[in-house]
Amino acid sequence: MSNRIRCAIYTRKSTEEGLEQDFNSLDAQREACEAYIQSQKGLGWSIIKKHYGDGGISGGTMDRPALQELLEDIEKGRVDLVVVYKVDRLTRSLMDFSKMIETFDSREVSFVSVTQQFSTADSMGRLTLNVLLSFAQFEREVTAERIRDKIAASKKKGMWMGGLAPLGYDNIDKKLVVNEQEAQTARSLFNLYLELGSIRDLKKEADRRGIRTKVRSTGEKTGGGKPFTRGHLQQLLRNPIYIGLIAHKGETFDGMHDAIINQETWDAVQEMLAGKAPARKSPTNQYSRSLLAGLLFDETGDRLTPSHARKGDRAYRYYISSRLTSEGNDDGVGWRLPQEGLDRVVITSLNSFLNDESDWTTAVNLADLSSIEIEMIKTRITELSEQLSGPAYTREDAIRTLVEKITIEPGTLSVSIKVEALNLNEK
Repeated sequence: MSNRIRCAIYTRKSTEEGLEQDFNSLDAQREACEAYIQSQKGLGWSIIKKHYGDGGISGGTMDRPALQELLEDIEKGRVDLVVVYKVDRLTRSLMDFSKMIETFDSREVSFVSVTQQFSTADSMGRLTLNVLLSFAQFEREVTAERIRDKIAASKKKGMWMGGLAPLGYDNIDKKLVVNEQEAQTARSLFNLYLELGSIRDLKKEADRRGIRTKVRSTGEKTGGGKPFTRGHLQQLLRNPIYIGLIAHKGETFDGMHDAIINQETWDAVQEMLAGKAPARKSPTNQYSRSLLAGLLFDETGDRLTPSHARKGDRAYRYYISSRLTSEGNDDGVGWRLPQEGLDRVVITSLNSFLNDESDWTTAVNLADLSSIEIEMIKTRITELSEQLSGPAYTREDAIRTLVEKITIEPGTLSVSIKVEALNLNEK
């Protein structure tokens, strides 16, 4: 280091509350850090004028614009010392801190906490810091446990824990209230399924009648109002909310909301879904293995559809470009992919996305969420992971819930995720 020590001040606040004030928490943190740097002026400390401040972002994620900008400037050799008000302003994760310290060390950058009176410039300071971070992480994990316990206790009391209301209900004052017009649509879908006997035929009839998913408006954005997929219909028919129940970790509890579907209809639908019903219109009760049907497209925009070939007693299943099955197309150009292998690749990719916190926190804007909402998303992710590891029908449920579109190109497979699917109550 040169005689002049360039000091970068990093500030952070977990919530946006009070940030609109002329002098907010970020300003107070910076002022304290500036005063400390001024007290070390005789040692050559000088303040970098650039502000590195993240407002309304949890310390449990590295996906913070100002933090990433700070790390980038450190890599470029523009910073000699990082100053924070408290250690947990930089991070609450011991693992993340270890990674940052590696970056600091590689650029000979030190780290100072002005209220905890230590510096990473010496071994005792590093020991103190590790102890403090261990307690900070412990506190965060205990808080997360309390939030999960609160969610579980609330659900056992029949409380709806917020999120996206299913078709037939509206979210009013954080409670499920029956939307009678939509409720009629939901009842129609249950009755049509009993009449038709298969999800495939139900989708065809729903499309013919112009039945669409729930329209949702959030501020200026409007979503939904799309044709039902077979996976979405199956989720709807299995959702116990419709008989007045709240589900939590495989159990159901009496909800505080009104039922839309009567018990007799519900039982008949569940029996039919389980394949225990008498012979019906569909010639077989075998579950469809085409998990990705309707989601696959190639680089030209052509849809890949399920197909099969038989050799002796064995059936071979494929996803094949629609143009290869069209009359008059004899150029042979298109995709013909083994169904089992492609299903496995997509499921592996989805599991990787769900299990890598840096992936889904990048997709979800954590700055707009409360601690409870973040824990609800984590619970939802666990549920989806379990579905992907389950039998075929739960795997299809999870895939239809998570995936918007899958695009196949030479050497590349791209999976577009529905971010809203990570909401706990999107069932």
